[in-house]
Amino acid sequence: MTGRPGVPGLPGRDDDPDRLYTVTRGRSRPPEHAFDLVTLIVSEQEPVAGMQSEHVRILELCRTPTAVVEIAAELALPVSIVKILLGDLLETHRITARHPRFAPTKARLPDLDTLKQVLHGLQRL
Repeated sequence: MTGRPGVPGLPGRDDDPDRLYTVTRGRSRPPEHAFDLVTLIVSEQEPVAGMQSEHVRILELCRTPTAVVEIAAELALPVSIVKILLGDLLETHRITARHPRFAPTKARLPDLDTLKQVLHGLQRL
């Protein structure tokens, strides 16, 4: 039975610690601008000769917006390793990262006094 990359317990999973150390050139933490699992990554350039194979694969996968977690699944690598690789590509402007939009902040909510005035105006109708 042949295993599928990325499926724990089956042959074909490529998470050998020595290989992961080599892939990240010994780094164990993503850059400060860490990516969320749902951050969308888009390639801005085509791969060039001499690039690390994982970087090439990421650029190929991200021709259309692709979430970080999907990239990790496709590469059969831990998300933490993929974030380090994405940091490399972001620093060289080969990708862009589109972070998810969050709920409005308190500063963008309507003023409470205005809402009270609207409520009183509606009650008078």
